[in-house]
Amino acid sequence: MPLAVGVQIRKTKDLIYCDAGSIDVAMNSHLLVETENGLESGIVVIPEQMIDTKDPLKRVVRFFTEEDVMQVEENKQKAKKILPVILEKIEKVGLKMNLSMTEYTFERVKLFIYYTAEERVDFRELLKELGGVLKTRIQMVQIGVRDEVKILGSLGHCGEICCCQRFLKDFTSVTTDMVKDQNLSVNPAKISGVCGRLMCCIAYEHNFYITEGKKFPRSGDEVKTPDGKGKVTGVNIFKSEITVLFEDGRTKKIHLKELK
Repeated sequence: MPLAVGVQIRKTKDLIYCDAGSIDVAMNSHLLVETENGLESGIVVIPEQMIDTKDPLKRVVRFFTEEDVMQVEENKQKAKKILPVILEKIEKVGLKMNLSMTEYTFERVKLFIYYTAEERVDFRELLKELGGVLKTRIQMVQIGVRDEVKILGSLGHCGEICCCQRFLKDFTSVTTDMVKDQNLSVNPAKISGVCGRLMCCIAYEHNFYITEGKKFPRSGDEVKTPDGKGKVTGVNIFKSEITVLFEDGRTKKIHLKELK
């Protein structure tokens, strides 16, 4: 098994394994690497280790120099400047898609155009229009709405930078069952993130709710308390309390230890 480092190139979780050779690389090092698209800038996200692969490894060219940093920044500015041109061509050919961002390879020999769309998009006419204007190779990359927020960034309901932009490397499945398990409101406005999907943070404590929830009766269950029999109408796992509705119409919060 070869010794390699995992390098993330571009902004869509493109991970490649590279042979660092004699270069001593550390986590979060900024590198220039060889890929099938020419030279690309990347950051080390997996430390050097033995990997099980038969695919040829890419080669680490060097650590970033000051000139490389300037080149990457120049590429970003040029990619931004061509956005209006691409939008104009999209409108001209009448495609139903939303342009997210553009990104050049290090030497600007190829341009990646990221977009979201509800349906499959035929790009043949668009590529003809753009090819004559941009004078570079173009690759269209469809991404999901969650990836779009991860790339562009935003603030969540909590006021913090979205988790996907700050630290999440992969998206986990978030379901409405998780929402119900945590007794959260099913109001879409309260449980949906900027991307319009269920908030990633709903999944963070789900296992805790499942484990602790097994210690409590369910809503609607009949229980015996020091005050008599009643039905459970609410559960607070953090205070170890349940809310009980008695036959005479009274409600009372009862600690879990008081149940008979």
